[in-house]
Amino acid sequence: MLTCTQVTKDYAGVRALCDVTLDVAPGERVALLGHNGAGKSTLMKIVLGLIPATSGRVTVAGAGPGSRTAREAAAYLPENAAFHPALTGREQIALYLRLRGEAAAKAGALLERVGLGAAADRRIGTYSKGMRQRVGLAQALIGRPRLMVLDEPTSGLDPVSRREFYAILDELARAGAAILLSSHALTEVEARTDRIAILSKGRLVANDTLGALRREAGLPIQIEVAARPGTVGEVAERLSGTRVNGVRVALHCGPDDKLARLGQIAGLGGLIEDVEVMPPSLEDLYTHFSRRAGE
Repeated sequence: MLTCTQVTKDYAGVRALCDVTLDVAPGERVALLGHNGAGKSTLMKIVLGLIPATSGRVTVAGAGPGSRTAREAAAYLPENAAFHPALTGREQIALYLRLRGEAAAKAGALLERVGLGAAADRRIGTYSKGMRQRVGLAQALIGRPRLMVLDEPTSGLDPVSRREFYAILDELARAGAAILLSSHALTEVEARTDRIAILSKGRLVANDTLGALRREAGLPIQIEVAARPGTVGEVAERLSGTRVNGVRVALHCGPDDKLARLGQIAGLGGLIEDVEVMPPSLEDLYTHFSRRAGE
């Protein structure tokens, strides 16, 4: 649905993107991560046809960015969605529906879908930031888009609203929509995307599933063992671990040693009450690949 091949963008002698190759298939959710100035917004603007690439090739639904085919296929939700404060939510979405050649009467159903049914006839000027973001999502859902481009879409949403937002994205992905999502909320996207793409200083430094990135990074895995009361000293000694408090022992191991370590723990039988395995988080991986790129 989206293909970027060796995309480069220069601004007055400054290289914002350098040979970025990235694709998003139908039904796939890809998280685009990177520090401020890494090139995420620039790449999204190129995909949407708002600015041209200096070199490289981009296709959206098989067509060039900004073409009629690409515009019909893609939807965009920016970080700070802005709407006319004097219009109600229903009036604003009805306007966008008419601009897309669809019936204005669909506005109520779209607002209901994003949790704004009760506020549909209130003026947008009275909405919170999170509510305005929901209006933006309702606007992005018009026309059953095949590619969703989302820039910090959960900014301003409370935890319940974020969960509902990702449930909508899951539904869209199951229906075949391709989703490119930029976010700084790493723990949020860790479990809700299929692939992670990391930009650093305009270069794509990582692009794979979370599991594959963990294997590539080779970062240590943390294991915490809860010992039975009165046995923590023996458990720490036999596992060569570090006592965390009165009942827990902390261990670290490489990815290839995880099963052997778990076997040692299982061998202690009744001395063990519980085991928690904590692989490197997305934040750990982001830091690792960004630092490696800098070096």
